[in-house]
Amino acid sequence: MPAKLSVNLNAIALLRNRRDLPWPNVEHLGRIALAAGAHGLTVHPRPDERHTRHADLPVLRALIDDEFPKAEFNIEGYPAEDFLHLVEANQPDQVTLVPDDPSQATSDHGWDFRAQAEFLTPIVKRLKKGGFRVSLFSDADPAGVLAAADTGADRIELYTGPYGGCHSDSAKAEKHMEMLGKTADAARAAGLGVNAGHDLTVANLPALAKRIPDLAEVSIGHGLTADALEFGMAGAVRRFLKACGW
Repeated sequence: MPAKLSVNLNAIALLRNRRDLPWPNVEHLGRIALAAGAHGLTVHPRPDERHTRHADLPVLRALIDDEFPKAEFNIEGYPAEDFLHLVEANQPDQVTLVPDDPSQATSDHGWDFRAQAEFLTPIVKRLKKGGFRVSLFSDADPAGVLAAADTGADRIELYTGPYGGCHSDSAKAEKHMEMLGKTADAARAAGLGVNAGHDLTVANLPALAKRIPDLAEVSIGHGLTADALEFGMAGAVRRFLKACGW
């Protein structure tokens, strides 16, 4: 089965937050994305609420529950206590834990699983006890995934930023893709599912999906939102679904 597509709404929310106005409407754009065939929605509610606001979460949870019950809600963020309370209050299907500093503009690295296992393991246990699937943001590092599995997580999410950053250097992109593929192979051997996200586009996604044929999910925001300016949200979703192999 091709990778499922989760549409990250953070770029939409960031644009909305430039004005004290309710548009572009995050719920409405999420509805269009799901109606066009997206398999889920992703948000990353940072502490300063500079894009997705805490108030957006129950609205999106209700949208999925009421209109698209087969879709999934993925909440990602750094597992501080406030974030964990947000998760528990809004009941996502998946929680993706990232090692972001609050001041970061965007996620730019994965966890050091061996060094941070003692920190992550009880958090993963707490979330799984709450009934959530847990995914951990991961660099392309085959040697680190066994420690990721030891935390009890269900999946890793491959940080594909370096791969996406090679948009004008195909040879370098190939090297990054192969390292991502080897990490996915190691994750599979360790019993982990594999997601991927960051700077994925219609152009670079098919090759990654071919290298990792059992890729479970891709979470895409910036590239899909950029495409939506040209093709509309529904059109952009359909383009990315095709790139995934649907």
